[in-house]
Amino acid sequence: MDPKIAVQNVFFTYGDGTEALRNVSLDIAPFQIFVLFGPARAGKTTLLRLFNRLSDLIENTTVQGQVLVSGRDVFERSTDVIDLRRRIGMVFAVPTPLPGTIRENLTYGLRMAGVRSRDELERRVERSLTQAALWDEAKDRLSRPASALSGGQKQRLCIARSLALEPEVLILDNPTSGLDPLSTAMVEESLHDLKQRYTIIMVPHSVQQAARVATRAAFMLDGEIVEVGDADQIFGQPLVKQTEDYVTGRFG
Repeated sequence: MDPKIAVQNVFFTYGDGTEALRNVSLDIAPFQIFVLFGPARAGKTTLLRLFNRLSDLIENTTVQGQVLVSGRDVFERSTDVIDLRRRIGMVFAVPTPLPGTIRENLTYGLRMAGVRSRDELERRVERSLTQAALWDEAKDRLSRPASALSGGQKQRLCIARSLALEPEVLILDNPTSGLDPLSTAMVEESLHDLKQRYTIIMVPHSVQQAARVATRAAFMLDGEIVEVGDADQIFGQPLVKQTEDYVTGRFG
C-alpha cells in the first residue's frame, strides 16, 4: 500500500540556527494510528507542523527535503495551503473551542468551506460528534456555549471540529496531556474507532499511552528518527538500545 504521508530526507532549521530535524525519512500508511514519541525537543511537534505547513507561521526557518501527502509535495508552489489544512486537521494539547455554541463550533469551518445546506450541516454535526464519542453527552446541548463543557469534552469537541471537515489525516499533538484518566480513556477509545476511517498521527502524553494506541511508532531523539516499527516490536522488543532505554524508563 502506498504511504499516505512520505517524509523524505527532511531538514528543518530555526532562525537562530537550531537544527530541529536532521535527515528525517518516514513512511506513514493510511488507516492507522502512527505515534511519534521521544523526549522533549526531539523534533516531534516540528515534524507534525510540516505536514499541513503550520511551520509557515514561524519566521526565518529553512526546510529541505520533501513531505509528500498522497504523492504530492506539500511545499510545491502550487499547493493550496488552506485546502491542505482542511485535508490534514490538527488538534493541539490545550483544547480551544471557538466562542459560541457547540453547534457553531462545528459548523463554522463548514460554512467557511462553502457548505450551506442545513441538512448537510446537521448531518456533519451529528456524525463528527458521534465519531469523537461526544454525541450522547452533547446532543441535547448543541445550542449551549462550548465553554461550558468539561476539559475532556472540550478536547473531544476539538477533535469533532476537525472531523466535521472530513479530513484525510488527523494530527493530534499531545491531546490528552491536561485530561483526567477517564477523559483520556474516552479519547483513546474513540481513536481506535477513527483509525478505520482516517490516518491518525499522534504525539502521545507518555510511553504507556503510545503503547496503548499505536499501530506503528517512531522513536525520535535530537531531531532524528532512531527506530520505526510496529507497536508490538517497538514497545516489546526494540532493536536499538536508545529506544529500549527510553521505553523502559532508563532515560527521558
